[in-house]
Amino acid sequence: MFKSAVRIAAVAARSTIRPKPTVAFRALSTTPRVASAHGPAPPQLYGAGGKAGEVPSDIDQATGLERLQLLGEMEGIDVFDPSPLDSSRIGTKANPIMVPSYDVERLIGCTGSPADSHDVHWYNLEKDKNIRCVECGSVYALDVSEGPLPERQFE
Repeated sequence: MFKSAVRIAAVAARSTIRPKPTVAFRALSTTPRVASAHGPAPPQLYGAGGKAGEVPSDIDQATGLERLQLLGEMEGIDVFDPSPLDSSRIGTKANPIMVPSYDVERLIGCTGSPADSHDVHWYNLEKDKNIRCVECGSVYALDVSEGPLPERQFE
């Protein structure tokens, strides 16, 4: 009993000798985000998750863009339009091939006119800047339309 009392006293003495930090630092914050008045909140793209004892389906466990695509397919909407651009003609400076976009920039690939006449050349197409393919000479311009996505939030 005496030994345990000595141990407790030693621990208490050590804790009084060591300086205690005045500020506690946290590696990550668990505080909820404060709502702002910058318009409606974005839709939550999180599924309900799987129930205990069941294997979750794709729609239950999908999040983010994958969930957006699955929800669009359920409604019959093709969220990401995979159809190719018009390759029946070569775009010119006066009449470029218009590339639809909700953003101020888009990555495009040119395969030539007629289609597949050369290897794919990739270009980063920007809002007020036309791009000319180095191999076939076709000109592309971005057609930015108002849509569900806001213009660049993180610039």
